[in-house]
Amino acid sequence: MDDHRTLTQPQPQKRTGHEPFYKRLDTPLNTRPASPYTLNPPIDNDGLSWPSVGARARLEATPEEAEAREKRIASAVKTILTELGEDVEREGLLETPERYARAMLFFTKGYEDNIKDVIKRAVFEEDHDEMVIVKDIDVYSLCEHHLVPFFGKVHIGYIPNKKVLGLSKLARLAEMYSRRFQVQERLTKQIAMAVYEILKPRGVAVVMEATHMCMVSRGVQKVGATTTTSCMLGCFRSQQKTRDEFLTLIK
Repeated sequence: MDDHRTLTQPQPQKRTGHEPFYKRLDTPLNTRPASPYTLNPPIDNDGLSWPSVGARARLEATPEEAEAREKRIASAVKTILTELGEDVEREGLLETPERYARAMLFFTKGYEDNIKDVIKRAVFEEDHDEMVIVKDIDVYSLCEHHLVPFFGKVHIGYIPNKKVLGLSKLARLAEMYSRRFQVQERLTKQIAMAVYEILKPRGVAVVMEATHMCMVSRGVQKVGATTTTSCMLGCFRSQQKTRDEFLTLIK
């Protein structure tokens, strides 16, 4: 007697209300796999590195356009102060909108930096294959979530592959990426990826320790809290002994 069986295709499971709440949120974590910044090449054809949407317009602006931009920022700041209940005509605040506009343009000047101008001709052929570390580089940046400062120190190390970089250029790279609206995780990774792209070394390691004013002066208000992030590329990522040596040397 033949055994007749009906084969049925498995039915797709229906979503239930018991999913974790974050699965039901329309957040970037559920719509894209990674940060759009570091999915792009570190250096564009014109030398800019992960530029913002308006970076080129700002960089190529005439003096008249730059002045008009500063005035628009000052006007917006004046509106904010007014909405906060302040008297923008009193002596202490009379020129504050203009000062703030100039300050914000300085705090975000890293968008305009051309990495070719930062590095210049400071890449040298050198038969050195041991670790190079520049540590305790002071950095100041602005949290892109609250537009308040975070600041701390960056430690950068790499193992050359017949090319070395002028030591001051490592600090200049950290400065370039920190003078933008940032999150610490991305800032750490951008520095590491830029060094890796410029030198093609055997490996790059970057560790950053910072204090975030969005945690200190508002929110949870934890004054002693610091945040540590790291990015390991090449042999620093694949070889634990190399990674451990770097972490020991920066402490």
